[in-house]
Amino acid sequence: MPLSARAPRPLALAAALGAGLLLAFSLAGCGKAPPASGAAPDGAKSAAESPSLFIAPEDLLLVQPAQRAQGPVVSGSVQPARRADLRAELGAVVVQVLKDNGETVRAGELLMRLDDTSIRDALTSAQESLRVATQGLEQAERNLQRLNALREQGMVSAQALEDAQLRRQQALGDQVAAKSRVVSAQQQQSRTAVRAPFDGVVGERRASVGDTVQVGRELVKVMDPRTMRFEGLVSADRLQELKLGQPVAFRINGFSDRRFAGTLQRIDSSVNATTRQVAVWVSFNDPRGAPAVAGLFAEGRIETGTAQVLSVPESALHRQGDSGHAWRLDASRLQKVAVKLGERDPRSGEWPVLSGLKAGDRILRNPGSNLTDGQPFRLTAPAAADLAASAASAATVTRPAAAASR
Repeated sequence: MPLSARAPRPLALAAALGAGLLLAFSLAGCGKAPPASGAAPDGAKSAAESPSLFIAPEDLLLVQPAQRAQGPVVSGSVQPARRADLRAELGAVVVQVLKDNGETVRAGELLMRLDDTSIRDALTSAQESLRVATQGLEQAERNLQRLNALREQGMVSAQALEDAQLRRQQALGDQVAAKSRVVSAQQQQSRTAVRAPFDGVVGERRASVGDTVQVGRELVKVMDPRTMRFEGLVSADRLQELKLGQPVAFRINGFSDRRFAGTLQRIDSSVNATTRQVAVWVSFNDPRGAPAVAGLFAEGRIETGTAQVLSVPESALHRQGDSGHAWRLDASRLQKVAVKLGERDPRSGEWPVLSGLKAGDRILRNPGSNLTDGQPFRLTAPAAADLAASAASAATVTRPAAAASR
């Protein structure tokens, strides 16, 4: 072969080697190694990757139907049936306060005293006027008796006897008026002493020593804690469902760990024209267990029937109005499930699920905010055993716990 035909081969080989070295140096400068032969492309992941969420037994909640009371919702406050608002019956200055809020009192016990200086002076004056009027009456009667004796002997005229009888009637009228002034002054003086009308406790004291009070000013409230009842309001739309004697289950603010039971005792005969609600009174089935504090907010349900419903606690939901979503556990991944909710049960605090979940579904009890739809999970060994036991007994887990996520 001629030399001219072989010459280009070394040049072509050198050019190819130079291009390969240049590509290798470029990849090294970018911090990347050249792809190995047979390696998977970038972005591909192994199907057997580790799960990002570990679920313990206390993280699970098994949705099961339960008996739920049906009936109108009632809300209001706990108030004593026997209470009195004691007000000032005259204008005076408060000079003494003997009982404070929460202290027990007996019927007739002195609670507060108003200044009675002027009333005491008026009483003294009225008593003195009564004494003078009584003396005048006695003198007029004696004079009348003498004139009557003389008249029988014919020694006085009929006119003199009539004048004596008139003076006696005037003296009698003066005595009656003086007695009335004494009684009025005594009554005014008694009004300066504010006394308990019955046995109970001081609910609220509205005046202190040195206050100048006017007629009608509220001074102190007295209530009997043994007569506590639930005074609530019910929508007038549900009025036809109410009957006296129906059971009522309710909760009281400040006693959230207790459920109270009562009986519908009274239904008001008029509806509030503004709120379109009717007032009802509920008596405690156990009066001794009723709170001794008036004014606590209470909410419950008048039970007119029962029904089987699916319900979940609020901690397992992310709510938006009457809808929301829960996190359901499928075979190996989390599913974000939209749910439609009913009216919250004020007695248990749970929400009935109208759609989205079914009996036997497993959901997270306290889902976090960093979960994603389709996220893989792994049940710990105790969780798997607890899940099997829960499915066998078909009982809803209610013990609260926090969800653990990594």
